[in-house]
Amino acid sequence: MIPEKLIRALRSPFSGPATTGARASALPADLLREASRRLGIIARFFIVSPFVAATVWHTLLPPVNVTWPAALDIIAAAIVLLSLGVFLATRRSNADPASLVTLGLAYEVALAAALAAATHLMASPAAMTEGPLVSRVVLVLLAFPTFVPSTPRRTLAAAFIAASMDPLAMAVAIKLRHLDIAAGHILLMHIPNYIAVALAVIMSHIITSWGREVRDARDLGSYRLGALLGRGGMGEVYVAHHRMLARPAAIKLIRPEALEGRSPERVLVAVERFRREAEAAATLRSPHTIELYDFGVSDDGVFYYVMELLDGADLERLVERFGPVPPERAIHFLRQACDSLAEAHARGLIHRDIKPSNIQTCRMGLVVDFVKLLDFGLVKPSPGRDTDVLTLTTEDAVTPGTPAFMAPEAVFGDPAPDHRADIYALGCVGYWLLTGGFVFEATTAARMLTQHLEAQPLPPSRRTELEIPPELDAIILDCLAKRPADRPGSTAELSRRLAACPVRGTWTDQRAHEWWDRHLPVGKPPDRTEAAPVRPLGFSTGLLLGEPSRRSRRAGSRWRPPSGA
Repeated sequence: MIPEKLIRALRSPFSGPATTGARASALPADLLREASRRLGIIARFFIVSPFVAATVWHTLLPPVNVTWPAALDIIAAAIVLLSLGVFLATRRSNADPASLVTLGLAYEVALAAALAAATHLMASPAAMTEGPLVSRVVLVLLAFPTFVPSTPRRTLAAAFIAASMDPLAMAVAIKLRHLDIAAGHILLMHIPNYIAVALAVIMSHIITSWGREVRDARDLGSYRLGALLGRGGMGEVYVAHHRMLARPAAIKLIRPEALEGRSPERVLVAVERFRREAEAAATLRSPHTIELYDFGVSDDGVFYYVMELLDGADLERLVERFGPVPPERAIHFLRQACDSLAEAHARGLIHRDIKPSNIQTCRMGLVVDFVKLLDFGLVKPSPGRDTDVLTLTTEDAVTPGTPAFMAPEAVFGDPAPDHRADIYALGCVGYWLLTGGFVFEATTAARMLTQHLEAQPLPPSRRTELEIPPELDAIILDCLAKRPADRPGSTAELSRRLAACPVRGTWTDQRAHEWWDRHLPVGKPPDRTEAAPVRPLGFSTGLLLGEPSRRSRRAGSRWRPPSGA
């Protein structure tokens, strides 16, 4: 259990208790996405199973007296083609999950019609005069509300039509065979179908009710959770919508179950880090620092904070996808990051986790290439500012930070690193922007840390084909000096040096807009194929999720263009 004193400490003074929204019949967006994914699984099953059935029919079973044998092959082919179309629809990256669920209802009726036709084409006249029949359609009626749930009313309509395919197919077969069977007997034969309709509606009602409960459980204060943006070992990030305001936001959660199984000390560290990230972001006012709207804890113990939702890409994925940036653009990015860090350092706060994935370039109104600094989860006061502050490491924890961007003094475990550790990391970011690679290449984190301690970095110009002026090489290498005293004294000084650096071109607003219009235009959906699995490219928060980035999990290397680029 999470200590009650921590819950009380995390309650925002301007956050009310979690409330329940108006009950609507629709499922939450992520449950709709899961339903559409399951529809694809059902479609795959019906792509394969007719082939298997046809093979068994033509090769293994003895001849069966069927009036229209070719019709069975036509029905099997129709099921395969229909299922293939549904499967391809579910694989579209921009498909609307709600529309796919509607497609699933139509697919249910079509499958029921095909299976009913096949059943009654194979049925003998004697079988048509027996008692109630549990046909293959019953399985469809019970499977769809379970795997592809919809609202009870829509489930009832689709299931009733699907259930009626059996008596309709039987009536047609009787007519074609000129049999004398009463209409009442046809309905009696298929009573199980309509019992299955009732069960399907009940199942739909139960699943929809669960969906409402999930949705209502996600209401935090004045915010309602929307689409999932990312998930990591410690929490989740969602799009959030204020009940009264139209502006969207991002909301980061740490659920109590994510802390279960941890020692009380580790729970305290995780919660304190979460609280510190919120408080640190709330005290900073630089336009280049992520803006915090709210934070607190819900009645059921979910820790959360709400911040602005950014439209753009972090510098890690920007370089991974598009390659190293020209020197003038790298300077443009670094100077804005310096602005954010200058305020933090002036307030006695050290970020301690500067890296490309924590720096986002985004679209802010009519401005593009606007940098935001993210993730203050490891922030720590400067030496002498707060001697009683809780240290956010435990006895079994490694030095906090990211190995590829860690200053030598942080590797040593210096208990009081100053702001120049952030300057070192910012130099590593500049190196990444210019070369598409880490300052040092290594196969393990330990070897990476050792090189930060002992190895001398090559100038960025030696690691890229871009033309980098010697002055910019010198600035980056000064930031990467082993001794903090040999680095720029402040981010303000670093920004001045970057501004005075002679580069061949200038990164103008016009060039920035041309780049964004070409690569990330307004309204372009997130690129799911090249984006990291945790954070989609289009909208991102860059928040600490407890999930290492892709490049953090492998050795540093020079950038290579993606295949097909």
